[in-house]
Order: sequence, then C-alpha cells, then structure tokens
Amino acid sequence: MTGDEASADDGPTTVPVTLYTRENCSLCVVARETIESVAADLDPVTVDIDEIDVDTDPELADEYGERVPCVLVDGHPAFKYEVDERDLRLKLLAAT
Repeated sequence: MTGDEASADDGPTTVPVTLYTRENCSLCVVARETIESVAADLDPVTVDIDEIDVDTDPELADEYGERVPCVLVDGHPAFKYEVDERDLRLKLLAAT
C-alpha cells in the first residue's frame, strides 16, 4: 500500500464510549455533555455513546456503587467522576 492509499478516505471512524451513570447524578449529566461536545468537534470520527444506568442491574450497582460517572473509551476505563475534554479528545483520536 502506498502512502496515498493509506490516507484514502475510508469514511468516518466510530469509537464506542460507555457511560455508566445513574438518575439524579449531576456529574453524570456534565460527563455526557462533555462527551457530546467533544464528539461534535471530531470530524470524521463519530462517537457511539452507550449510557448505562447502574441501578438497573444489581451487579453493576454493586460494582460501581456511588462511583459514577465512569467512562470507558473503546472498552478501556478512561474517566471516573469528571471527563477532561482534552484527554477525551486524545483518547478518542488514539482509538481510531
């Protein structure tokens, strides 16, 4: 493959982001807003956010307790409690 072929546009890359959350969690709301804001600026990377309420599953509730939000980027733990915009952008780009 030549350099030109390697840089050919293969379309957008989708990075899965999992957000473990619960109802009435103000930090969870801020985390989701931060993820959505960063994702909106990452053309051609798209972000597929899977928001999971830990209180809907007893095992998740036991595992995470009050330690939400918890964010996984491409299946890897990335943030707990607060999402840093710059670090999120770097992790999303690294996952592509």
